[in-house]
Amino acid sequence: MRKSKKKNSEEHVDEAWLLPYADLLTLLLAVFIVLFSMSTVDASKFDKLSKAFNDIFTGGTGALDYPSPMPEGNDEATDENEEPTNRDIAGTTVTNIPTEEEQLQAIQTKMDAFIQEKGLEEELETSLTDEGLMITIGDNILFESGKAEVSPENIRIAQGLSELLVLEEARNIIISGHTDNIPIRNAQFASNWELSVMRAVNFMKLLLQNEKLDPRWFSAKGYGEFQPITDNSTAEGRAKNRRVEILILPNNPPDES
Repeated sequence: MRKSKKKNSEEHVDEAWLLPYADLLTLLLAVFIVLFSMSTVDASKFDKLSKAFNDIFTGGTGALDYPSPMPEGNDEATDENEEPTNRDIAGTTVTNIPTEEEQLQAIQTKMDAFIQEKGLEEELETSLTDEGLMITIGDNILFESGKAEVSPENIRIAQGLSELLVLEEARNIIISGHTDNIPIRNAQFASNWELSVMRAVNFMKLLLQNEKLDPRWFSAKGYGEFQPITDNSTAEGRAKNRRVEILILPNNPPDES
């Protein structure tokens, strides 16, 4: 009996559970510190969070009993100097990049300003088509009848257009020649097709004298009388069909499916 009493008196409560509990609290505190360090540091928010942590670990008050350190109605920390951005459904920041149509419209605006400045509204016109931005030039302003060389007095027009074709983003540009349906047969050209091709090529070569332009993005075509834009039965209609076109293609052509 004496041995049993002595043994019971030496027994004490096992406090081994305190060690993992303390580790858990330390780990929890570290997690809160890491999360807080990832957010925008603000003096007032820091004071409120510090007080909340202190009361939680000393007084036993729950964290949910404290108001949010962020002002109501403001879900995200914002900088007064931060520029507004668009966000997609997933919350990813999206920059305001102009669409292809908007970029072509900007180029068209520059072209129209050049045309107006030079007083060429009757000879040059621009239009946005399904293919891209089209600049149409009447052949009478560039070529003499039956010839494929740009007349010397109009070379300045080609030079001005070449400067406008120096674009921020490289694009494919097609130069095409067109004629009316009146047959041509002279020492140089056996058909309107040949004449239209050489006019396109010569005009393109004149543009490419501008060293800022990359020839790899240019091509020339000749359609002869086979793509008229109006009736060839009148002199006025034939004059409109005799033309050179500059087609600036979009970088993402529309889906044809």
